[in-house]
Amino acid sequence: MSRIYYVMKKEFIQTFRDRRMIGLIFVAPVLQLFLFGYAASNDVRNINLAVMDRDLSEPSRRLAEAFARSGYFTFVGAVDNENELKHSLYDGSADAALVIPPEYEKKLLRGEQANVQILFDASDSNFAQIAGSYAQRIVNSLSADLLATQFTKLSALAYSQGRSMPASLPTVESRQRVWYNPELLSVYTMVPGVVTMILTIVTMILTGMAVTRERELGTIEQVIISPIKSWELILGKLLPFALLGFVDVALVVTAAVWHFKVPLLGSIPVLFLCSGIFLFTTLGLGLFFSTISRTQQQAMFVNFMFLQVAIILSGFMFPIENMPQSVQYITYLNPMRYFLIIIRGIFLKGSGLDVLWPQILPLAGIGIVIFGAASLRFRRSLE
Repeated sequence: MSRIYYVMKKEFIQTFRDRRMIGLIFVAPVLQLFLFGYAASNDVRNINLAVMDRDLSEPSRRLAEAFARSGYFTFVGAVDNENELKHSLYDGSADAALVIPPEYEKKLLRGEQANVQILFDASDSNFAQIAGSYAQRIVNSLSADLLATQFTKLSALAYSQGRSMPASLPTVESRQRVWYNPELLSVYTMVPGVVTMILTIVTMILTGMAVTRERELGTIEQVIISPIKSWELILGKLLPFALLGFVDVALVVTAAVWHFKVPLLGSIPVLFLCSGIFLFTTLGLGLFFSTISRTQQQAMFVNFMFLQVAIILSGFMFPIENMPQSVQYITYLNPMRYFLIIIRGIFLKGSGLDVLWPQILPLAGIGIVIFGAASLRFRRSLE
């Protein structure tokens, strides 16, 4: 154990000898959390809306005001013709346009269906889909208000003429209830994913650079001729980064709960236990990539090549269910996929080991395989 301790001590000294590493290990993860927490959001606000009102009536103005009051749309001006409408969407001054046809009020008074047109700039398809759902919600709400008003008038008319009026009109109503994130805040989804990403980046890069640095400086030969065993060297090199990884977990989770107000409903010990299993996998990946790299630059390049693919296939940016079936099978080999489900479950659902074990077992299995392969390759490189 004393030899492992001295290897760990040497690794800490080498890591913190460069003062810039302190910022990379402790400051960068928190800055990344703030950056992604604010920037990586699926919420759509301040949608610039142009209005072409061809009816110029009280109901048409009420419809336009409903969009402005929603908090999602910002009125940027009225347009008089189709050319102005097309130009406002073309030059980006408007993200959407509301077109109210003539005789809008007359159709409402006759009890007919009055249609309106809403145009969106779909150069960003995700933005257009979300904005379209907001617009549909506003129109449905206004339609329900008009139906209620019409029913009240018909009831009063029937009562004045002594006729019977049904207690209600036949309607179809859906009542939606959202669990675990009732306000549909994207920060609740993004921040746990950022924790996963930061933990992967920091531990893999630090591990890969530590081993290749020994090879670049020529000190790996001194280690080889020393009486230390290969498994002691592996533990001595990886344990410091595992401890630093746990420190990063504590820092990022604290910032997520304290600043971003993300609810942590689950058990903190379970969170650190699952983080330890994930660290076991990422440290193994960093060690493996270091054995196939001769310089720190090569190790950095290989790590980032892997990270790009792993992040895309983790479900952090794009739902796995939307991927082709063949690609979905590949995601089962990605440790980030499992840990992302685990950490979101702990944060938002309060899930425990009894619920998370279907994700923990494959994550641990991948970690054992990766770490075993990395250790064997590392031993061979020493020999």
